[in-house]
Amino acid sequence: MVTTKKAVGAIVRHLGFDPPRTSAVARRLTEAGVLPSGAPKTPPVLDVEHVLSLIIGSALDVPLRAVADCVRQYLTMPPGGANLDGAPDCIPRTAGDALEIWCDIAIHGAGDLLRRDVITVVAAWPEVVIRDGDKARRFVPAGELAAHWRERGHRKAVEISGAALVDCVRALFTEKK
Repeated sequence: MVTTKKAVGAIVRHLGFDPPRTSAVARRLTEAGVLPSGAPKTPPVLDVEHVLSLIIGSALDVPLRAVADCVRQYLTMPPGGANLDGAPDCIPRTAGDALEIWCDIAIHGAGDLLRRDVITVVAAWPEVVIRDGDKARRFVPAGELAAHWRERGHRKAVEISGAALVDCVRALFTEKK
């Protein structure tokens, strides 16, 4: 059973995010209904999608009041900014779908193959990039050009090591024997 407290601990330990900021992000996401709140004397139980929301929220450099809206936006961005109406169902529809599939492989499949990957969460503009060697899958708002620099000035981003993310989700979602 993955609780919010366990998820915050694993994210801090494996990904190196700031503990007070990660706890504050978890509190804001819970208040906004992005993370479950649990019940009296019963801690909330998180799924992979909730842990991903907490990771994305912790990686963003936005005020706490905007974290929930930004997490929702980042996780619903389509690949390459494309309109996927009428596309085959086998194509991941959003960044959240692609990251959930990535985590499912890390937990139940060949997670060692994902250790070289890098997940980039861009804070300067909405973008999530999943890099596997030479390939980069970019998720941006619909209608945006994925390969173009979208703002004047610098690009501010957090890169998450695939190895660290594999260790984090395995620590949370695999049972110790």
